[in-house]
Amino acid sequence: MSQYNCIVKVLNLKDENISFNENFYSEEIIKGVRSQIYYGTLTYQPQYCYSCGCVFDNQFEKHGFKTSTITLPKVSNMNAYLKLRKQRYKCHHCNSTFTLKTSIVNQHCYISNNTKVAVALAASNKISECDLAKEHNVSHSTVNRVINSFYEVHKPNYNYLPEQLCFDEFKSVKSSVGAMSFLFCDAHNGSIIDIVEDRRLNSLIKYFQRYTKKARRSVKLIVIDMYKPYIQLIKMLFPNAKIVMDKFHIIQLISRSLNKTRVRIMNQDKKNYNKFKRYWKLILKDRAKLDIKNYRKVYCFKQMMCEEDIVNYLLDQSKELRDTYELYQDLLHSIKNKNPELFTTTLDQIEQEYPNISAYMKTSVKSIRKNKSYILNLMSTNYTNGVIEGINNKIKVIKRIAFGYRSYHHFKLRILISHGMGIMKKGLSHSA
Repeated sequence: MSQYNCIVKVLNLKDENISFNENFYSEEIIKGVRSQIYYGTLTYQPQYCYSCGCVFDNQFEKHGFKTSTITLPKVSNMNAYLKLRKQRYKCHHCNSTFTLKTSIVNQHCYISNNTKVAVALAASNKISECDLAKEHNVSHSTVNRVINSFYEVHKPNYNYLPEQLCFDEFKSVKSSVGAMSFLFCDAHNGSIIDIVEDRRLNSLIKYFQRYTKKARRSVKLIVIDMYKPYIQLIKMLFPNAKIVMDKFHIIQLISRSLNKTRVRIMNQDKKNYNKFKRYWKLILKDRAKLDIKNYRKVYCFKQMMCEEDIVNYLLDQSKELRDTYELYQDLLHSIKNKNPELFTTTLDQIEQEYPNISAYMKTSVKSIRKNKSYILNLMSTNYTNGVIEGINNKIKVIKRIAFGYRSYHHFKLRILISHGMGIMKKGLSHSA
């Protein structure tokens, strides 16, 4: 392989009009960083004048060179530049001069198209735009322009919706219309369908009315959290959809009530304060998973104890805590094992079986009874909001790495790109 071919392969240059001489390489300090410098020459016979459009003839003459320093993708983890001597011509038809163009960089631009493509492809990774700029030796503004020029906002198909959907929300940017933004995805494969800036009911009604009635009627099941407007929305616009309340949010609701009860009793019981504080996880733990065999020395207790003994000791300190704990465990067991009979029986017998439950748990029970039919629906299906919670977690990571976003539309585009939903425009040589 010739020296020229080696250089072209290493730098991934597609323009055959660029040539290199023997002294094609050097290393210099540019902006305080040791960088690789490649020297090339661009020369060929143009077909016409770039100013007046006259076809090339004997009225054209060479008019020296113009050297441009073009930023290339990194080579061996070092910043790389191409100092390209571009041939200039003078047209005597219009008495103007022009510089030859090359496909490796756009006109009036000093960042190679290969660098822009590398930035656009790397935008799908969980990385901030500042770090992306440092990694590719460009400015943050360039990264922003490249993303906006290479990708376009995803446009959903308003004639189709999957049969199973997941609804959720996330905190987007301060400038967004609502406090939270709305996200929904296919419950079957976890692919994002769209993101709506405002999760309030009126905004969601206007948005989903864009979908055809046929598309909305095709939806058979929607998994939601306990946000009331979602229920109203589904009843209004999705007549055939069964509402399923996500079990994670139900368990979270009752576990928080139990934990608040523990904290209140802990603050009142100075003698056992350290015990309640240290072993709070055991109280929230599934009773069936408590260790009942292995006795060991435990902190705050003088005798050998297993996990079940510790929990029983703490529950013996308060009837309120014990009844709240027993109700929590029965509800937890019925939801995890998808036992609708036990769930219904437990709710119906709360006043008789658990008379001393805390005010926190009473509030939770009130919410559960209000949404009882939707909670029972989760026991007849395997769909949960797990997929969309995973998406939400990734969104939080993207936002945290970038230390937040100002523009909602730019944040939405980064989310879609990172989930493979960003639509790359045709042609990868757009100016940025």
